Amino acid sequence: MSAAPTPLERAAQLRAELARHDHAYYVLDAPTVPDAEYDRLFRELEALESAYPELCADDSPTRRVGGKPLAQFAAVRHRVPMLSIRTETDTEASGAYAFDARVRRELGMAEGDGPVEYAAELKFDGLAISLRYEQGVLVQAATRGDGETGEDVTQNIRTVRAIPLRLRGTAPAVLEVRGEVYMRRDDFDALNARQSAAGEKSFVNPRNAAAGSIRQLDPGIAARRPLTFFAYGLGETAGWTLPPTHAGVLDALAEFGLPVCEHRAVLQGPDALAEFHRAVGALRDALAFDIDGVVYKVNALELQQRLGFVTREPRWAVAHKYPAQEAVTLLRDIEVQVGRTGAITPVARLEPVFVGGVTVTNATLHNQDEIDRKDVRIGDWVIVRRAGDVIPEVVAPVVERRTAELPRFDLLARYPKCPVCGSHVARGEDEVVARCTGGLFCPAQRKQALLHFAGRRAMDIDGLGDKLVEQLVDAAIVKTPVDIYRLGILALANLERMGEKSAQNLLAAIEKSRDTTLARFIFALGIRNVGEATARDLARHFGNLDALLAADEAALQQVPDVGPIVAKCIAEFLAEPHNREVIEQLRAAGVRWPEGEPSAIANGRLAGKTLVLTGTLPTLSRDEAKALIEAQGGKVAGSVSKKTDYLVAGAEAGSKLTKAQELGVAIVDEEGLRALLNKSDTNA
Repeated sequence: MSAAPTPLERAAQLRAELARHDHAYYVLDAPTVPDAEYDRLFRELEALESAYPELCADDSPTRRVGGKPLAQFAAVRHRVPMLSIRTETDTEASGAYAFDARVRRELGMAEGDGPVEYAAELKFDGLAISLRYEQGVLVQAATRGDGETGEDVTQNIRTVRAIPLRLRGTAPAVLEVRGEVYMRRDDFDALNARQSAAGEKSFVNPRNAAAGSIRQLDPGIAARRPLTFFAYGLGETAGWTLPPTHAGVLDALAEFGLPVCEHRAVLQGPDALAEFHRAVGALRDALAFDIDGVVYKVNALELQQRLGFVTREPRWAVAHKYPAQEAVTLLRDIEVQVGRTGAITPVARLEPVFVGGVTVTNATLHNQDEIDRKDVRIGDWVIVRRAGDVIPEVVAPVVERRTAELPRFDLLARYPKCPVCGSHVARGEDEVVARCTGGLFCPAQRKQALLHFAGRRAMDIDGLGDKLVEQLVDAAIVKTPVDIYRLGILALANLERMGEKSAQNLLAAIEKSRDTTLARFIFALGIRNVGEATARDLARHFGNLDALLAADEAALQQVPDVGPIVAKCIAEFLAEPHNREVIEQLRAAGVRWPEGEPSAIANGRLAGKTLVLTGTLPTLSRDEAKALIEAQGGKVAGSVSKKTDYLVAGAEAGSKLTKAQELGVAIVDEEGLRALLNKSDTNA
């Protein structure tokens, strides 16, 4: 039996193991252990280093949590200057040909000479950083600064888990790695959500967030920011024979455990460069991070040396950009658009500006909360962003250009009524979006309202689907649900792809739908936050439509599971005269339901019981089982809780079965459900 490792040996084992897991998770995106196991190993190393301080090392993962706040950043003089590369302002394919022509001219190449070999990669939109490794250990990190002198940000860079604290394999005596610290878009969105929830300032874009994080004097703040890194070049090296090409350098850096972007290629001649620029441009919006162009570099390092530099820029490299995705312009006004569901979206009316390859005059402001969070005001100069086919949005105001006190924008004060139909605009206490309350009447919501009304769980008008509703509305044949019951054979038969037989079938389905239930009718109205279950509760409680129409918010809250928010939505919908008119017209058109239905359900065999369905039943579909339960007064819930009376479990029951077992909920199969439905006393 081998002896237990010494504290020194165990600490070395833990550092190596944690480094492997970090590389797998943050560089390869292929986690090797669960988070709990990683945390256990990390805590063990922390305990060892606490008990034996002499075991602490610069490459220990425990150094990533941040050190003491600094008074200021120390200056770092770059041994090899961090120079910028030339930007090709021609964003078309011709930019690639112009660069190739310059390279060939500088190399003295004739027209008949073969193509130049290039390495092509992405131009990341982050913060340039130089990492200095000595004997494979990260000893210093610095910003670009003015190219000659940067700032020492080592403490903050140690918190970036994608950056190895120790290189893999046999590392050179000195290796300076140049690269970009950046933030993924999804991490940026999550960070801004946390900032907003904490009442703190949000960031304009991922680049600013990354740069601001690295330049925090308190490394503890940087440690909480989701930063990552791509390596793309070299500074000083010693004790290492360089590969002959730039592509070979990147391959070697990847072997050392440094993250190198997969989107790179070795290409021959300008045609291939132009195609790379086009292909990456098409891929740009799908990338997890921001780029603002691609970079071409002469691949052979020997040719790079021959080409040299001009005015501190390498002749052998160029950044071939894309049209800017952000621009600054004047916000002239804020108007609103009404969506298919009644959502009121504020829209910025802008001084025309060229951004993302097109001239933009309008941009979304999303909702009132976003306007307040960004503090955007009419008359501001604003940053507008457009990425690919994404709708342009106002990112932030340029506050320093605000020359006077501008009033804040209040959507409900400016637009108390829907600009499309004149119905009242309301915003729920727990909702971000303001909405038009004229659901059955508002032209902007017409198609969505009709589709919902005709749906299988509502009025169940078979054959009245998306395409047909679109035709009926676009031809101004149907404006409200009442018009469905006024349709004739001629109007339908003349529609595209309809024909007389299909028209007859639809009219038969419409006629059949006149006989419904009060619960289905209430659900079909499309009241905000009123689903099938709530519609049934309303039908049972009030018993008839007139009682529901007469109810105020207080009366509505007496209905089981109807709280103040839902009650307010119902009251606002029914208070709108347009909606009332459509409801009365539907009754006049012959839409009807049996009287006395609610009391029969209230006295059903499962009255007052809550059931949950899971798995596949032998003979009943989920909808059929649900209908049988509800016909006997039972309620079907979506999740198991202490209030659940029965779990009906079929084949391949999942986590709901486990939860029911944990809570001691009664579990029945289909046969048991049928027994409950046929039982005269469910409490026996």
